Amino acid sequence: MNEQAVYAMKLTKLYPLLVAKAERKGRTQQETDAVIRWLTGYDSAGLAAQLERDVDYGTFFREAPRLNPAWQQITGTICGCRIEAIQDPLMRQIRVLDKLIDQLAKGKPLEKLLPE
Repeated sequence: MNEQAVYAMKLTKLYPLLVAKAERKGRTQQETDAVIRWLTGYDSAGLAAQLERDVDYGTFFREAPRLNPAWQQITGTICGCRIEAIQDPLMRQIRVLDKLIDQLAKGKPLEKLLPE
């Protein structure tokens, strides 16, 4: 799938998938939301507003109130791709969220998952 297709995907389609991935492994929607809020700077109302507006994934990240500066410390692989090797900052941010949700689903505690 190309980058533009990923950016055009609706948040209302992707958000439930992120929550379901975490919940299948015994984690909660609240923990998933905490990861999203940590990365993007949205508060609960802001996240709900973006879902209500039915924005696409690209817009969701471009309109993020304040990306956590520590997001660039997240490394590793997701879908066979090294996060730190991704050149496009928007795609890298999307893959960082994927990685964080994967780690959450694998049981990593929030306090260890989200760098200061």
